[in-house]
Amino acid sequence: EGLIEFYGSFKEMFEFFCKNTTIHGTIRLVCSGSNRMKTAFWTLLLLASSGMLYWQFALMFSQYWAHPVVLTMSMHSEPKMFPAITICNLDPYRFELVSEHLVQLDRMAEESITFLYGANTSARLFHVNDGNIRVQGLSNLSRPGFKLSQNFSLLRMSDLRSGKKHSSVGFRLCNSTGGNCFYKTYSSGMDALLEWYRFHYMNIMSQLPVIINISRHEEHIQDMVYSCQYDGEPCRPSDYDHFHHPVFGSCYTFNSQGTDPFWTATKPGIPYGLSLILRAEQKDHIPLLSTVAGVKVMIHNHNQTPFLEHEGFDIRPGIATAIGIQQDEVNRLGGNYGRCTTNGDDVDVKLLYNNSYTLQACLHSCFQHIMVRECGCGYYYYPLPAGAEYCDYNKQPAWGHCFYQLYNRLRNHHLNCFEQCPKPCRESLYKVSAGTAKWPSAKSQDWVRQALRHQNGYNSTSNRKDIAKVTIFYQQLNYQAVHEAPLLSENLLLSSMGSQWSLWFGSSVLSVVEMLELLVDTLVLSLLFCYQRLRATKTLRVSP
Repeated sequence: EGLIEFYGSFKEMFEFFCKNTTIHGTIRLVCSGSNRMKTAFWTLLLLASSGMLYWQFALMFSQYWAHPVVLTMSMHSEPKMFPAITICNLDPYRFELVSEHLVQLDRMAEESITFLYGANTSARLFHVNDGNIRVQGLSNLSRPGFKLSQNFSLLRMSDLRSGKKHSSVGFRLCNSTGGNCFYKTYSSGMDALLEWYRFHYMNIMSQLPVIINISRHEEHIQDMVYSCQYDGEPCRPSDYDHFHHPVFGSCYTFNSQGTDPFWTATKPGIPYGLSLILRAEQKDHIPLLSTVAGVKVMIHNHNQTPFLEHEGFDIRPGIATAIGIQQDEVNRLGGNYGRCTTNGDDVDVKLLYNNSYTLQACLHSCFQHIMVRECGCGYYYYPLPAGAEYCDYNKQPAWGHCFYQLYNRLRNHHLNCFEQCPKPCRESLYKVSAGTAKWPSAKSQDWVRQALRHQNGYNSTSNRKDIAKVTIFYQQLNYQAVHEAPLLSENLLLSSMGSQWSLWFGSSVLSVVEMLELLVDTLVLSLLFCYQRLRATKTLRVSP
């Protein structure tokens, strides 16, 4: 009795609670006991308030368990590292090991153009085989019995849509049994010819070894970059890395690692950016891989693989291009608030690229793994998993049918690659704005060419169509950081619950304790009454 306050009945306990609790309205249940209408009214009112309160609680918890986020933006101004810049000359090599097959492919393309359009292009598009790259060690390899397939000829097709006749160009693809055929068609004959050429080109290039050392035969950077300055200082040989892209040609990445203090940006503006004078002519080693003349430029993060087929922009010959960049930083919460990865270690897809994790690198790796598993070979433009080989229609005649169907499934999000590849939890995005002007001008082009000729061995005499100037700079050192924050945190949830409790009952946390005390007293009193009843039953049995 010193610990628990005993009541004679449940009614006595309930009346005591209603008269002494801090919950508003409960006292009306006792004071209006002689008026049944008022008692019923206040009872219904309290029940309705309780129902509204717990309905609001349910809404709050459902929103909390949905883990919504809100974006908060903040501005920062501080010196920062200049981004990585990749440039490519849009002029891929013509390797000697496969040069004969490429010549045959050029002839097939010429015949296809003549068949489709009746035009003779041999003098304008195709040329003698004088630009081959001989790689040490490849000449000793025996040439495999590769033959260009004649089963993928370009065809013109017509169909009726909306009562009008539409023409398309494409080529036919079938599975390994010769069935389930479809046409890879394009409304533009130019797009169809480029895709058809690339399809054969990948089969030809699959004859080359996976790893080729072309460092001894690579043109020097001075043959592509006539002048390079950053923040008014000349670039150094250690400032760039070289690689060869099968479509975009010889490529150089400046500030690829982002660790050299030389590339720290301390001031915004054109004079403090990266200024390049580039050779923008096209030697036309393989002209049908691309119809663009100029230089491909991509701005990206450090230690990141540049996916030039998806991003970047082209620099036009005879033009000075000024590119201003503005950096945005995105930070995602991850966990219950959305899937993201810090460095890719927790991703199920094994990356085939040696650089840091990006969404594109994961998607390409995922697609390549599926391609090898379902088609039996790998797509030439992506790295290979261990033990796989690149696709060759002499060995896998139906790989094109398999590839285009898989790619359509990926594009329509029917493959699970987008589910397996989360976004990075932290990434930097670069917004780009550009302005152009003719360069060099008619009055200055003579002395500009003379200066380049004496300093860099420039020997072209064309009229402003083989050089270009590009300047890449920070417009501002301010950058916008976007952070994800929980829309409903634990503290905000408790605060909202307290507000609702006060709205419907006008009480506080202590009122909740009073209700818990009422529940405990009810439980104890029920046990005591049960105990008394059991004792009374035993006494009646013993009395006779």
